[in-house]
Amino acid sequence: MTDWGIGSWPRRRARMQPDAVALAQDGRELSFAALAARVAALAAGFAALGVTKGDRVAYLGPNDIATFEALFAAARLGAIFVPLNTRLTAPELAYMLDDSAPAVLVLGPPSGATGRAAVELATTPPRVLGLPGCLPGQDGYEDLIAAHQARPPHPGDVGLDDPALILYTSGTTGHPKGAILTHGNLTWNTLSQFAHISITRATITLCSAPLFHVLGLGQITLPTLYAGGTIIVVPRFEPGDFLARIERERATAFPLAPTMLQMLCEHPAWNDCDLSSVRCIVYGGSPIREQVARQWLGRGIEVLQGYGMTEAAPGVLMALPDGALDHPASPGVPHFFTEVALRTPDGHITSGPGTGELLVKGPNVFTGYWKRPGATAEAFLDGWFRTGDVIRIDDDGWAHVIDRVKDVIISGGENVYPAEVETVIAELGAVAECAVVAVPDTRWGEAGMAYIVTRPGQHLDETAVRDHLAQRLAKYKIPKYFAFTDAVPKNAAGKLLRRSLREQARRTRCATNAGAPAEIPQQESR
Repeated sequence: MTDWGIGSWPRRRARMQPDAVALAQDGRELSFAALAARVAALAAGFAALGVTKGDRVAYLGPNDIATFEALFAAARLGAIFVPLNTRLTAPELAYMLDDSAPAVLVLGPPSGATGRAAVELATTPPRVLGLPGCLPGQDGYEDLIAAHQARPPHPGDVGLDDPALILYTSGTTGHPKGAILTHGNLTWNTLSQFAHISITRATITLCSAPLFHVLGLGQITLPTLYAGGTIIVVPRFEPGDFLARIERERATAFPLAPTMLQMLCEHPAWNDCDLSSVRCIVYGGSPIREQVARQWLGRGIEVLQGYGMTEAAPGVLMALPDGALDHPASPGVPHFFTEVALRTPDGHITSGPGTGELLVKGPNVFTGYWKRPGATAEAFLDGWFRTGDVIRIDDDGWAHVIDRVKDVIISGGENVYPAEVETVIAELGAVAECAVVAVPDTRWGEAGMAYIVTRPGQHLDETAVRDHLAQRLAKYKIPKYFAFTDAVPKNAAGKLLRRSLREQARRTRCATNAGAPAEIPQQESR
């Protein structure tokens, strides 16, 4: 058996530096040797439960040492790891369980109640393993490891082209899609980062960005373990606690969403916090306010913006230390092993400089969407993955995000797709039409604004809509603003003019903030 997958990383690093600390959380430390042993035991335990190559192993819970153990153990067997978003509701999670059909679901507190509810809603419930304090009386995660500590690890035949991970992205058609990332996608993305940032055995990374997001898993975190550095696992981000951890742990690097960086700058402890240990921060998910970037740069810290996406594991573009200060709002240049091109409005594909839809290819680009061959085919053009974003590449090679072809709302680093929210709003019988668009938000970057047209003779208010959405969607997906109107703008063919509505929504918010009457979007013929 040959194992070139990421599941082999703990044992490979353990034979190089067995006693070095790989993972630490709340006073608990796990050396690379201990991590390798626990991963081997967990892999044997999964195998005893019937998990084989190609099966799925799901995980629902906050960042934890167990998240890494379950990832590596599943990968060791050639199984596919499916980390689930802890912010989702039980119905949303049940859809993902039905779609991915995991053989095992690992549950960590405080997600036990939501996880159990999702399992009850699932058509084919998975076997559930609870972390300590999560599921009293049910199969225990630690019991499974203990029962297989003395058993040899189950061998796996894993290659770089085998799938390793399914990460769900919000869908433009109202349902999330599972992006399949291979062992090779994750490995090549890791290697590319070493060309942009310095990660060594001395690196101490704070892992607070959620591991169910590709930012938390793929940026700095996996590269740190690959290099033999230490990951400090942070279950929940809280600005004051995070600043204190930087000082206490002498952290050198971490990935964060722009909103989190802004929260840190705005915290009362910011000015007095000792940040001298920090060497590099990578952020992505949405553009950062230039003044926030300059606050970090002013403390002598490399703050590198990246442009990525789940489908690219995630690296597409990343800033370089030399030039970041001169380009504080730019996501940088292409990742080392990534190729990019621009599709101009007339349909030509060029390498730039210029402006057009960003196209991506490379060994880090995903193989497709889980059980979605049609969506996979639509995502590619002549072998290039279509990002849906309009990018300008300047003569010096640095890129700038101009606009999004797709209508995704990026709120606090989270992708919110209007179609998904609109589908849930439309479930209300009083709704005739609805449309959700992005408006600027000083705290979250963007927020959603929902326009709702009610049926004749029907009444609906904002409270009723919010209550309905809260039962079906994660909080971050619920629009911040609501407007009830007689019509939404459409062209002569009846197609929603989303760009026009977005522009009117932004004017509405500006007018409302200035104390002027809100503007209601009108029907358009063009």
